[in-house]
This record gives sequence, structure tokens and C-alpha cells, in this order.
Amino acid sequence: MANENALILRQFFSTANLRALAAPILIIMVLAMMVLPLPVFLLDVFFTFNIAMSVMVMMVAMYARRPLDFSAFPTVLLVTTLLRLSLNVASTRVILLHGHGGEASAGKVIEAFGQFLVGGNTAVGIVVFVILIVINFVVITKGAGRIAEVSARFTLDAMPGKQMAIDADLNAGLVDEKTAKQRRKEVAQESDFFGAMDGASKFVRGDAIAAILILVINILGGLFVGVIQHDMTASDAAHAYTILTIGDGLVAQIPALIISVAAGLVVSRVGDEGDISGQVLGQVFSNAQVLILTAIIVGVLGLIPGMPNLVFLFFSSAIGWLAWRQNKRQPGTEAVTQEEEAQSAAEARAAEAQEASWNDVAPVDVLGLEVGYRLIPMVDKSQDGELLRRIRGLRKKFAQDVGFLTAPVHIRDNLELKPNGYRVTLKGVEVGAGEAFPGQFLAINPGRVAGPLPGRETIDPAFGLPSYWIDNITREQAHALGYTVVDSSTVVATHLNHVIIGHAAELLGRQETQALLDHISKEVPKLVEDLVPKLLPVSTVQRVLQNLLAEEVNIRDMRTIIEVLAEYAPRTQDNAELTSRVREALGRAIIQTLFPGNAEMQVIALEPALERILMQAMGGGDGAIEPGLADILLRQTAQLAQRHEEIGLPSVLLVPTQLRLLLSRFLRRAVPGLRVIANSEVPESRTIRVTGMVGAG
Repeated sequence: MANENALILRQFFSTANLRALAAPILIIMVLAMMVLPLPVFLLDVFFTFNIAMSVMVMMVAMYARRPLDFSAFPTVLLVTTLLRLSLNVASTRVILLHGHGGEASAGKVIEAFGQFLVGGNTAVGIVVFVILIVINFVVITKGAGRIAEVSARFTLDAMPGKQMAIDADLNAGLVDEKTAKQRRKEVAQESDFFGAMDGASKFVRGDAIAAILILVINILGGLFVGVIQHDMTASDAAHAYTILTIGDGLVAQIPALIISVAAGLVVSRVGDEGDISGQVLGQVFSNAQVLILTAIIVGVLGLIPGMPNLVFLFFSSAIGWLAWRQNKRQPGTEAVTQEEEAQSAAEARAAEAQEASWNDVAPVDVLGLEVGYRLIPMVDKSQDGELLRRIRGLRKKFAQDVGFLTAPVHIRDNLELKPNGYRVTLKGVEVGAGEAFPGQFLAINPGRVAGPLPGRETIDPAFGLPSYWIDNITREQAHALGYTVVDSSTVVATHLNHVIIGHAAELLGRQETQALLDHISKEVPKLVEDLVPKLLPVSTVQRVLQNLLAEEVNIRDMRTIIEVLAEYAPRTQDNAELTSRVREALGRAIIQTLFPGNAEMQVIALEPALERILMQAMGGGDGAIEPGLADILLRQTAQLAQRHEEIGLPSVLLVPTQLRLLLSRFLRRAVPGLRVIANSEVPESRTIRVTGMVGAG
């Protein structure tokens, strides 16, 4: 039994339990101070603890990189305010009970603040106290509260846009599911934080009002107690109790002022590049021209007769020295640049002196990204370019979703492009181009925004949506209006991802196909060995896979694809026929991509008479469609596909197996986004509902 009790006690006093009990114990102690009398020594201890706590909170606020790094601040603000008010109540009790005994009767801390800080002068003390109240209540607390209020409103309004931006990054492969979940959580926490700060700032405002009332009550109460109960003269009572009350007010208001400053530092932070010291030093003292002009102006003021010349000239010299230090760094950089240019010129001259060789024949990049000179920092490894990380994530996401690894993206600068321009090349040919502006954001109109934005009007390069290039200060406004806001590196990465997906078939070359087969052979070596090269050459397998990719069918299920090819290869070597057989085997996956779950398949179909005519055309051998019929087919299919797109349904045309290949080739380019599915590709368990008939009108 004793052992069990000892175990229970050890568990109760464990580190985890003590940490969990710390907050309730502190709150109970704070509330107890309001009703229980405290000895003078404990009062000094708690006043010192209050000052230390306020300084610690301000230091944490200064070193926090973003508001959420100090997400507990609203709670800390409430607890510190309660602590100050409890100390005010406890000190008021001590002052009124023992104030007639002298200025040391309320403790050393109150005595020090009443004597040392204001020199024992009641008038000076009252003025200093009132000034502190004005600074705290009118300036700092009101400003911090206003920032928190506006930030809470804009953060809440911007939540849908931020969530859409996270979903866009997730769909583009720029972040994984875990990172997206964390970012969504941070968006919600940010909104909750600023909302809590807006409410918590009212505590500080109420504390300032309470301090003024407590000052008046203590002075009047001290006069009453001193004159009536202790037979003191009115002047002696006023002096004694006023000094003690002012000391009590100052010892409470100075920590309150420090906490208010900390609140202002937390809510006014912009950016998360570093702590406040690093931001200020990096942004205020980094421009040599600004420092030179400031030194000149301060020096001129120091030469004016009657000014404190020594002080002004000292600061002018100090600022001038800082400017000299900043300027000293730039010539060294220029010297290094000149050395590099001289070395490059020497190498160029040496290259011209050599004979041409096969090394001069540069291979064409399969996939390339060329950027203007202003975009170089985005792709510079030495500068930790954000776009490099996004491209790595993009290739990984593509491999997971589509089923093979593309060739690396070769990045180079191109001085022939606009400074902010870029272009994507496929085997040396431009397949996409656009502009990006580092430091700015692209606000994309998804179709339901509340109004225009001040900024450079443009078109989203990836999807062709109307957009604006905006500055950071307009970002929250764009979120509030319903725009999807992304940074410049995300714009380029999303465009590149769109191009890669759209040209997946061309990116699957012979080398990629062989690498894919080698990868699969590690899991099913016998299956791959029986197919290649015994039954089919690599070129035929490549062509089948390209046919699938051209119609947006992923090739992740390579085991099924190889099994089907091995089954039908002895009968036919035609890649179109083999592709049809593979599509039938992959039918469940194809339909699942278009209609997730067991949802009803709402599709477009062919009118029976039109179907018979097309079947007859196929039977004729040439597969040609009469021009008038082709025009009707194109026009009506485009209309029905547009109707599906408007109501949020995929554009799917369901046709007989014999017609699928013909109609897919005929309609693929004319009706973007249309998917042509054969009847044989639909699983028997799926329900089909025809929403429109081509040829019925």
C-alpha cells in the first residue's frame, strides 16, 4: 500500500503534471491576492516578478519571427493584466493599513519607485504617472488594438483565397498533403490569433482606466484613513499616501507599458525573414546613400551657432563612418566582377583560337527553362532560389501522378528575353512563355471576385485567366475580394507543370521507356523479360504508352499494361489496336479519374442515326468523314461540352469501341478537355446517364 501511495505521489509530482498544473496554480494565486492579505516582503517579491515577466514577454516578442511564433500572447496578456490588478488590490490594502507608518511601510519596491524615480515630489509623480497612462492608453494600446482589429478582419476575409492557393499548390505538386494540412492549420490559427489579440487589447485598455481610478481612490482613501483614524494633518496624510500611491501606480504601469509595447511589436510584424533587430539593421542601415545624406544634414545642423555642436558632429561622424563601411563593400564586389569578366573574356579568346570539334555540337535540351536577367535570383542555387525547390517538387509530383520520371529541367539565362520574361522549351522549341515579377504577387480571378485591383493587368500564363500583378500591400485586399494570390515563383512553376503535363507523351522518349521497364523489372522481372524483346520491341511499347499519355491516361499501373501487351502481342503488332486493349483493361481507373467514387456517369452520346453513318464510314476503309457531317459533329460536340463545363461536369463522349480512336483523333484538338470513352471501357457496375445527344438537333 505504501508503495502504491509513493507511486501515485511520484506520478502526481512528475514534470508533465507540474507543467500542466502551473497555469491553474498561478491563476488561483492571482485571485487569492485580491482577497488575502499579503506581507510586505511577498508584495516586493510579486512586484519584482511582475517586472521580470513583462521584460521577458517583450524579449520573446522581439525575437519572434512571425505572430504565430508567440500564439500564446493573448493569454499571457490576460494573465499579466490580472496579476497587475491583483497586486494593485494587495498594495492598496497595505498602503491604507500601514501607510501612516512611513514610506517604507508598503515595501521597498513601492518606496523606490516613489522616491528614486520621482524624487519624492508628489506633483512630479502625478505628472509622470499621467504621462505613462497617456502613452500606454492613447498611443500604444490604441494603435496595437487597431492593427489587431484590421488584421483580424482582413485575415478572416482572406481565408478562402489562401485556402484556394494552398489547394492550387497541392494540385500542382508544389507541396505534399502533410505540408498543405499544416499550412491550412496555420491560416486558421492566424485568423484566431488576430481575433484574440483584438479582444485581449481591451484588457490593457481597461487596465489603464482602472489605474487612474485606483490612483484617485487610494489618494482619497488615504486622506480619510490618515486624518480620521490616525489623527494626521491633511498635508501630512496627503503627502504620505500620495507618494505611496504614486509608487504603487508606477510599479504597476511600467510593466503594463512594457507589455503594451510587446503587443504592438507582435501585431505590427510584417514578413518572417528574421527577428526585429535583424530587420531594422538590415533595412535602415544598409543603404549607403541614405547614411551619407543623413550625416551631411546632421553635420550642417551641428555647425549652426547655439546648437550642441559636439553632440551633432559626433553623430554626423558616426553615421558617416557607417556609410563609409557600407560603401567599402561595394567596390570589392565590383573588383571581383571585373576579374570574372576579364577571366571570361580570356577564356572566350582562347576558345576562338581553337579548331572546331565535336564538343562544339551542343545537344538540345529535352525540357528547358530560359529566364531574363531579373529572374536569375529565383533559379540561382547560391541564392537559395525558391523556384529550384519548386521544380524538384514538381518533377516528383509528376512522377507519382503520371507514372514516369521526366528529363531534368535545364535552366539557363537568356539576355534576348525581356528582363522579367521566361520561356519553356521542349526539344529546343518554345512551348510556353510569360512574365514574372520577383517581389510581386499574381492575383488570379477564378471567376467570382468582388471587384478589380490596383495593379498591372495581365493574363495567367498557365490557364489564361484574367489576373493582376500586385504589390505585397495589396495582397490582403486581393484575398478579401476573392482572388487567388500566388507569388512569382509559383506562377512560373505552375506554368511549367501545365506544360509538362500537356506534353507528357512527347517527354516519354526511348530512354525514359527503357528506364521505366528496367524499374518495373525489379518487381516483375519475368513479365518484362517475356514481353521485351521477345514479343514486342521497345519502340512499340513506347508508342502504346505515348498513345495513353496523349489522351491523359496515366501509366502508373505498368503491371497491367505489360500483362495486356504480353497477351495480345502474339496476335497483333499494331500499336493502335494494342492501345485499345490496354485502355479496356485500365477502364476502371480511367472512369474513376473522371467520375470519382460510384457517382453516376453523366455523358454525351451519339444519336443512333449518326452512329450508323460513322460506322459505315469506318467500314469504307478510309475512315473519312463527309465535310458537312464533320462540321455538325464538331459544332454540336463543342456546344454540349461547353454546357458540361458550365455546370462543373467533365466533358465525356461515350461511343462504340470501333469509333473511339477515329473520334478521339478528330475531336481532341477541336474540343479542348473532351474525353472520348469506349463502351467497352466502362465497368458493368457503373450507372450511365446520357445528358446530350450529338446529331439530335
